[in-house]
Amino acid sequence: MKARILLPAALFLLIWAGCKKTDLSPELSEQASSFTEIGSIDIGDVGAAEISAYDPISKRLFSVNNGAVNKIDVIDLSDPTKPTLINSIGIAGYGGFANSVAVSNGRLAVAIEAAVKQDPGKVVIFDTRLLVEIKSIPVGALPDHVSFSPDGNWILTANEGEPSADYQIDPEGTVSIIDVRNGFSVTTVGFKSFATQRNALVAKGFRAFGPNGSFEKDIEPEYITVSEDSKTAYITLQENNAIAKMDIASKTIQSILPLGYMDYSKPGFEADFSDRDNQIAFNSWPVRGLYLPDAIASMQFEGETYLFTANEGDAREYTAYNEAKRVKDLRLDATAFPNGTALKADAQLGRLNVTPTLGDIDFDGDYDFLYAFNSRSFSVWSGTTGNQIFDSKNELDKKCNLWFTYDDARSDDKGAEPEGVVLGAVGNKKILFVGMERADAVAVYDVTDPTKPSYIKLLASGDAPEGMLFIKPKDNSLGRSLLVVSSENDGVIKIFSTK
Repeated sequence: MKARILLPAALFLLIWAGCKKTDLSPELSEQASSFTEIGSIDIGDVGAAEISAYDPISKRLFSVNNGAVNKIDVIDLSDPTKPTLINSIGIAGYGGFANSVAVSNGRLAVAIEAAVKQDPGKVVIFDTRLLVEIKSIPVGALPDHVSFSPDGNWILTANEGEPSADYQIDPEGTVSIIDVRNGFSVTTVGFKSFATQRNALVAKGFRAFGPNGSFEKDIEPEYITVSEDSKTAYITLQENNAIAKMDIASKTIQSILPLGYMDYSKPGFEADFSDRDNQIAFNSWPVRGLYLPDAIASMQFEGETYLFTANEGDAREYTAYNEAKRVKDLRLDATAFPNGTALKADAQLGRLNVTPTLGDIDFDGDYDFLYAFNSRSFSVWSGTTGNQIFDSKNELDKKCNLWFTYDDARSDDKGAEPEGVVLGAVGNKKILFVGMERADAVAVYDVTDPTKPSYIKLLASGDAPEGMLFIKPKDNSLGRSLLVVSSENDGVIKIFSTK
């Protein structure tokens, strides 16, 4: 009798489990390899679609539009296959350009630079449904990226603090922390306390080289990611070739993690450095690459925080100070480069842009090493030590070449130019999307184990993908994972979904 009772119970549990799996199957069975374009919208020309943010409450997409009129375009995404422009928020009255947007709990945060971008900027908060201003908050100079913490309690901005064209005004690079729960009170934090560590940081690959000689003014924060527990922020210092780590609650920069450089002479790092050799050829070269990351994303894995960076690269190019130089315009050390004359040909390294701020190790006026402005890769770093865990090496450039999207005209500069990274959970996998500005493509990687990223596929974006965001299945009407890619050169926003 007992056995007859247990058997139906077991069958019931089996049936129940099967039904439960079926109920969840639209999300659990998703495959990142099935991502395909399902919708798009054109909101203008150059500068019309840079960064976008999504509000799951109103099912609206908010996109920075710095085209003919500075505004935030409001797009109805209730049907992701048919995005529709329904309104806009004028930004002109708040200062200069809008640089970034973020959404949390029905609030839209817009980072806006001042009319004179060396002056303090602001973050303006809007209601995502009523589109009315809630609060205007002063922050540091040139807020280039704004982000909510995952719990929605904090808003953070990376205030780049770029100098004027004549380099006469150079504000400090800072990070502003806004406490949402405390009336949007703001604290702006600088990097002056690290000035005494300058030499030690430089020795590890940090760059501090501006003509003004001020450490804190030389810092240029670019992008922010916040840990899943909303306690720690990681800020890319792009021109400085580093990542800063900040404790949010105490509003304290804890450390600066220099990133060093990679070596294009090593296997796996072969690169195409010439736009004048009438071919796309990946070869080894006596060149080092600075990472100089733009976007950054983070995830937890086995108790550790892992950081993902898009190593775009950037040079300081101003009227009064331009660090970008062609190899052919530099004097190469005869011992370090015995074939220096041949290397300076346009079909070899001659046209490659490098920085003259590094490489003359004996200060005799010639260059013993050459440093290019990016690594043409994405990297994974330890959030604790800053040590590199993984680098994609030349895989992005090579995949784009095989897909016929590699732009040979950019070979002498930054290749495919990885600019954006965003993470999302697709089925039972953690997926990384890498946007490449000059290849007009997005690479898809499985990073479930962040120490071993695995390439999946490429997606065709608009012209120069700038911003990317991932929308969870529960937050959209299709009930599937969505990727939104905004492209700044043609104003096209594309929506991709799993099948």
